[in-house]
This record gives sequence, C-alpha cells and structure tokens, in this order.
Amino acid sequence: MRVLFIGDIVGRPGRKVLQRLLPRIKSLYGPFDFVIANVENAAGGFGITQKIFDE
Repeated sequence: MRVLFIGDIVGRPGRKVLQRLLPRIKSLYGPFDFVIANVENAAGGFGITQKIFDE
C-alpha cells in the first residue's frame, strides 16, 4: 500500500505550493492508494471552507 501524507497546509500560500508541486510528486512517486492531508489551517488558520475543499 502506498500512502502520501501531506503535512499542515497553511493558507493560500500553502495551497498554491501544493497545487504547483502535486503533479510532480504524483509523476515521481504515484499512484497512491491513500492520501492524508492536514488541512485544518487551509483557510489561514480558520479550518477549511467548502470553496477550498472543492478546490
């Protein structure tokens, strides 16, 4: 089983970095069976919004 764990994604800068790097991570190491991402700060320290979740 292949698992990708992504640490704390903080605010817009963290989301943008992940968007930019995830395709490369997937091409180097993927596919993954399971992905875990810590998104409790994805909305700049205020949890995660529906819009960010959909993104």
